[in-house]
Amino acid sequence: MARLTPPTKMVFNISVILGVIALILYFVNVFGVASISMNIAFWLAAAAWGVMTAGVAMKGV
Repeated sequence: MARLTPPTKMVFNISVILGVIALILYFVNVFGVASISMNIAFWLAAAAWGVMTAGVAMKGV
């Protein structure tokens, strides 16, 4: 069984920044401020999740 470790501050901060950017892009598109592809917001959110998962699953990342 995999042993989970807390992510480093850098990994956590990168993940949070990517997630916040994804949310901003999503709401910018929903409210019609700009026509930005929803795919960009989705892939940024997926990248944030992937970075956080890697930080938790791998020791020292």
